[in-house]
Amino acid sequence: MSSIIPAGMSRRHFMRHMAGASALALPAISLTDAFAVNSTEMKKKHKAAIMLWMGGGPATIDIWDLKPGAPTGGPFKPISTSGDLQICEHMPLMAQQMKHMSVIRSMSTREADHARGRYYMHTGYVPNPNIEYPGYGSVISHELYSADSGLEIPPFVAVGGGSVGPGFLGMTYAPFVVGSDGNVRNLHMDMPEDRLHQRMAMLDQIETSFIGQVSPEGMRNKDLVKASGSAADHARVLKKTLDLMTSKQMEAFKTGKESTEVQERYGKTGFGRGCLMARRLVEQGVSFVEVDLGGWDTHQDNFKQLSTRKLPELDQAMAALVGDLADRGMLEDTAIIWMGEFGRTPRINGNSGRDHWARSWSVVVGGAGMKGGQAIGRTSSDGTNVETDPYTSEDVMASVVKALGISLEKTFTSRNGRPMKIANSGKVIKELFA
Repeated sequence: MSSIIPAGMSRRHFMRHMAGASALALPAISLTDAFAVNSTEMKKKHKAAIMLWMGGGPATIDIWDLKPGAPTGGPFKPISTSGDLQICEHMPLMAQQMKHMSVIRSMSTREADHARGRYYMHTGYVPNPNIEYPGYGSVISHELYSADSGLEIPPFVAVGGGSVGPGFLGMTYAPFVVGSDGNVRNLHMDMPEDRLHQRMAMLDQIETSFIGQVSPEGMRNKDLVKASGSAADHARVLKKTLDLMTSKQMEAFKTGKESTEVQERYGKTGFGRGCLMARRLVEQGVSFVEVDLGGWDTHQDNFKQLSTRKLPELDQAMAALVGDLADRGMLEDTAIIWMGEFGRTPRINGNSGRDHWARSWSVVVGGAGMKGGQAIGRTSSDGTNVETDPYTSEDVMASVVKALGISLEKTFTSRNGRPMKIANSGKVIKELFA
């Protein structure tokens, strides 16, 4: 930036004055105005995914695939829903929204360790010391994000943590982690925006002339290039940070801007605010949002923890999100994935809890054209085995990718040159598209 924008003048105002100097700029202004008028509708219609991550491994046998009357069943009762399936009595609000969602009851995976299961369910791969695989959020945002979309905030946002990194896709597609209160650490300005721009312009002038002042004496060519590259990298990071700090799209993180009625519908809990934030972010054009709700490692007092804390919080926020997206016409373009790293044992232990179990459990998906209101697959009467085709993390991912219009033939190349098929060659769950 070789000149400083006058104080009190916005960038848009400044550019309009500059454009007025040339008749050739008029078509560009018209095009910009047309995009501005239609930007809200364009953002609403873009493809996106929201993952509701249940860290700790939820007891899906007590939520989505109840076994009433079986010794393994526990005290909860099933209730009817708006779809062709039953779910837990402690999920009455979601019961009304199940016409939009399907429960995959025949999940069968191998990783029953928290860290390994979390990694596998986020990537479709088991941990490998030689390759850092990208998480689903990074893959999907990589495929859906467009540089000319007008999005100024990151295309992948993780609310509350819980996600995994971008692997070989690079930091552009790393999760941008925020708290459920919308706070973004170190992104608060303590000065007017015009003053900040003046400071950045001055810094830009200094960095632009920096390389010219570096004496090549005693410095090899590659060292000079390295110094030049470092300055350029630093400038790029600063510019992206500045754009983020000053973007009006940052308002999407402020759920308090919503009406009291809307906030109360989602629930004034961390997860409730996170789900509301997810809807606001998708409206802005974000491709992938992950909202974390931990605390599902119920080795003891499983039924008390679920009935008094976990399920009421989940029920209210998830039902509000699904219903809100449907009412706004956004669900047809937004995939929702509910899952944890594994399920929990059908056997109830001596502490009224359930332990880790990956052999037979459930994941819930819907939206983006996937068929809702159904239970896919079946487990045995006591929940210990899958009796139909088993499904994996890769199969869930392949189905979501298909729903979002991403080609399953897509292949990435890792940093060591290995070809990596999207969704690790998982198979599409055909019932979701019947």
